Order: sequence, then C-alpha cells, then structure tokens
Amino acid sequence: MAYMITEDCINCNACESECPNNAISQGDPVYIIDPSLCTECVGYFDEPQCISVCPVDCIVPNPAFRETKEQLLLKKESISHK
Repeated sequence: MAYMITEDCINCNACESECPNNAISQGDPVYIIDPSLCTECVGYFDEPQCISVCPVDCIVPNPAFRETKEQLLLKKESISHK
C-alpha cells in the first residue's frame, strides 16, 4: 500500500529527500506522494523513511492503493530499471 500525506503536513521538507524513489514532491498546500512510485521503502529499508523523519506524523497508508510486499518489490524493480 502506498502512503499519503495528510493535511496536517507542515511543509518542513524532511520527507522529500528521504524517499529512495523520489515519490514525494511539493504539492499545494502540502507535500504529496506519487502512489505509482511509492514502494513503502520495501527492498531499500526496514521501515518507510518518510514516516521515520516526519515530525508531525502526517504520513499514513493510502487505502486506495493496497499492495503486497511482492507487488512492492516488483514495483521497485520496474522503477530501478527506468
């Protein structure tokens, strides 16, 4: 499942540079996560890096994008080969 950033985001920019897939970008009014690029850091780290650095805990699972670990690994591989 990809993550999403809620309206509680304070636009601190802490999460953007932590994403190994460049899935996070400045939105209006808060940062956004591209679900086609979010792999929950599966295959990179033991935990999602964006969540670990977020000072206001505004990054949550996106219920519209449910994926298994295997699907996330396949997505990671397809992104890595672009």
